[in-house]
Amino acid sequence: MNAEKVIQGRRVTVADVDLVQLLLKENSSWSRRRLSQELCRRWEWRNGKGQIKDMACRSLLLKLEGMGEIRLPPRRGGRPNHRGYRIEETAHDRSAIESDLKTLQPVSIEPLSSKDSRLPLFKFLLHRYHYLGFQTCVGETIRYAAYDRHGRLLACMLFGSAAWKAGDRDAFIGWDSEARKRNLFLLTNNTRFLILPWVRVKNLASHILGKACARLNADWIDKYGHSIHLLETFVERDRFRGICYRAAGWIHTGATVGRSRNDRDQTLSVPVKDIYLYPLRKDFQRRLCA
Repeated sequence: MNAEKVIQGRRVTVADVDLVQLLLKENSSWSRRRLSQELCRRWEWRNGKGQIKDMACRSLLLKLEGMGEIRLPPRRGGRPNHRGYRIEETAHDRSAIESDLKTLQPVSIEPLSSKDSRLPLFKFLLHRYHYLGFQTCVGETIRYAAYDRHGRLLACMLFGSAAWKAGDRDAFIGWDSEARKRNLFLLTNNTRFLILPWVRVKNLASHILGKACARLNADWIDKYGHSIHLLETFVERDRFRGICYRAAGWIHTGATVGRSRNDRDQTLSVPVKDIYLYPLRKDFQRRLCA
């Protein structure tokens, strides 16, 4: 690598790559996990609660390998499938829920930890019923399940890392490249939102969005030790109209340019998506541009 790059939100210098290469050479028995943990400690790469950013580091290492800078040791146990995770078939109730919203109240929004017994069902439902499927998120993530007053599952939501670049979003915030690099961690992306297909309740989607937005910052502080100031989502315009986001107060700020984040040569064509943002505080622009 001839110059420093920003990978996984971190500035990676030539000296950093040299360190990775040295650790690999001197510790041939180390697993990928052992390597990433050691690097996190040496780099002091931690989240707001002092926890090492192990998964982000592993993603960084994979990208360095893809660039031809390093060669990682073989995976131990191999991948369960081509995406790197296993989706277990999980039994679930598909009884129709059709009523007015008032009948279901109060609707509760509950975060799911990585050890929550409900997590396998959450993953399977996204895998089976969301058009994008389930994908493991790298970095800071919060998963929510929404339930009605009778404890029936209504919806699944996933918030994860914000998009690295989005021209119309960045212009709305007032970001230049340096401010974006400093403060991207203060955004989160609603990457998945699934109302279960047998649930048909008018205004439910916007109601759930509102309840999630109301608690998300506090949950983020509790889990990661820092605030978030702005939420984003990308709505594929050929499939959806974004009505529930608009009804919940999200702001339509433009659209993507129809290229993938992995399209280094600008040759891949992907669906254009409308960009919606939801500020969590009035002075979000000042804070995100600081």
